[in-house]
Amino acid sequence: MRLEFSVMTHGSVARAVELACLAEELGYERCWVYDEGLAASDVYVTLTAIAVATESLMIGPGITNPYTRHVGATASAVSSLDELSGGRAFLGIGAGGSLTLDPLALSATRPLSAVRETVDACRRLFGGETVDVSGSHVRLSAASLLNARAGTEIWLAGRGPRMLELGGSACDGVLIDFIYKPHLGSSLRRIADAGAAAGNDPRIAYSTMLVTDDDTLASLKPHLTYRLVNSPPEVQRAIGLSAAEAAAIRAALADGPEAAARHVRTEWVKPFVIAGTPDECRRELHQLADRHGIDALVVPLLDDEPAEHLLRSAAAVMGAA
Repeated sequence: MRLEFSVMTHGSVARAVELACLAEELGYERCWVYDEGLAASDVYVTLTAIAVATESLMIGPGITNPYTRHVGATASAVSSLDELSGGRAFLGIGAGGSLTLDPLALSATRPLSAVRETVDACRRLFGGETVDVSGSHVRLSAASLLNARAGTEIWLAGRGPRMLELGGSACDGVLIDFIYKPHLGSSLRRIADAGAAAGNDPRIAYSTMLVTDDDTLASLKPHLTYRLVNSPPEVQRAIGLSAAEAAAIRAALADGPEAAARHVRTEWVKPFVIAGTPDECRRELHQLADRHGIDALVVPLLDDEPAEHLLRSAAAVMGAA
């Protein structure tokens, strides 16, 4: 199982570069940079700085969306990053969320079609084609890239069944992020079945937190707030989150995730993470990888303060350092 990480650039670009250099030293192989619009440093400026400072890390947006940038601008940015980094760039794409889209007064209209058309257009552009598209979301006229590289990886992140099927059928890999663990097997089977039907064999990256101490658990709760309230009703019922409690979290989010975290119970968090002693976490991860064909663990660096600890802790658990 490969070791990867994602970084939320709420701080400086220099800080993201510092973490990327440490991760590369510890044996991490891929760096995903969140594209959070106005809530974070620009994703492509950050990725460029990381590309210059590192030698081996695969680098890409993790994830971007079809709405904040034209598909041609996204493909050009990834292609330029690939040229600068010596062939280390990839594209991570998904529907986008409210934290990114709401401040820009954008909505995720027809997300499945928008992501499908974006994946297809980028695949053709990366392949060196001159592309004409007149879709429901993507429009291109005799478009081509200056620095195209066929084989530039496209990864999809999503939770819904049809989005997972799209990832299985059309992408090089699928990122599963903080999924309710009892649903992990069915989600990955859906991806595999769609891939098999399309003659595709996507890789699987699983992003979740390794919780080996109380401080890590506390730092995670603010970031589970919006994930909990956006979970399907059957998941909320399974973890014992009532409609009234979900409404209380949602209302508190108006004052920010930290305020909403006060309403989050520990028992609601644990079904979404790998928790226990380092040995227990290692065993569970390897069991999940063997059972479901997971290729990589993605360690999410959602806050600055515990970032080094999380990188070192996960590397130790995985035996990478």
